[in-house]
Amino acid sequence: MIEVIISEKSALTQSICRLKLRAKNGSALPKSTPGAHIDVHLPNGIIRQYSLCNEINSSEYEIAVLNEPQGRGGSSYVHESLKVGDTLSISEPKNLFPLDSSAKKTLLMAAGIGITPILSMAEHLLQQGADFSLHYCIKSPEQAAYIERINNSGLAPFTHFHFSQSGRVKLAELIQSAHNDLHLYVCGPAEFNDAVIACASEKNWQLQNIHREYFSAAPIDHSDDGSFEIEINSSGDILTVPADQSMLDVLEDNGYFIPMACAEGVCGTCITGLLSGQADHKDVFMTAEEHAKMDQITPCCSRAKSARLKLDL
Repeated sequence: MIEVIISEKSALTQSICRLKLRAKNGSALPKSTPGAHIDVHLPNGIIRQYSLCNEINSSEYEIAVLNEPQGRGGSSYVHESLKVGDTLSISEPKNLFPLDSSAKKTLLMAAGIGITPILSMAEHLLQQGADFSLHYCIKSPEQAAYIERINNSGLAPFTHFHFSQSGRVKLAELIQSAHNDLHLYVCGPAEFNDAVIACASEKNWQLQNIHREYFSAAPIDHSDDGSFEIEINSSGDILTVPADQSMLDVLEDNGYFIPMACAEGVCGTCITGLLSGQADHKDVFMTAEEHAKMDQITPCCSRAKSARLKLDL
């Protein structure tokens, strides 16, 4: 873990605040790559993942946090309780949404707070002299985080703002026909990501050329959840998961601890090997192809279609 101090806190919009973080001991922070995020351990015990959007060559990390009053408490705490000078514990940067260096042309698409990882990608591509375009979908200029940074930098000629109070964007006009050297990166609400991916698929994009990151999952339907068993490969223990508990809760109750962060199938921290059984995948971290392999599962939210799952623990 890295101890950091909040060196700056400022508003980007009415609902998004920016935090700048520097190492508490004065040392250089680990280098990050475009699309990377950090785990932030908040003083109230909540852990959240935030994309790094610091400018290239900055000595500090920068994150932007959308206040979600109906969320699970993390963003409200950041907005209401954190202040300049506070100390936080963070992880080293992790990148589950990396840029593909082989792409000859890159299409970047962001909605809402999804601009944070996309912005760092755009600035990196600009520095490299790469061929790219950025589409930023947001309700209004007043709600667009980093609009000044984009307009006052070399990114402006490559950026297309799409303002829509309804949230509707004509994706078919923005997404080009597929070719092998064109890669797409999308980040935003689940509905936006899913619509972009569906549109690209209709234009015959290959899945390996579509890269996505979700900030939150759509509400998970647990109305049909039932009980099932999990078998622990290393010990042979067989545990029952009731309809009203997650696998992760049952595992922890029985002394099996798996790293966990988001608890809603977004971050992939808790992914566990699946040796047998049919999973009922409820995460948004893995792709449909990865789900079909039935060799991994997110025990924080996913369940079973078969009577028993054998976990590689």
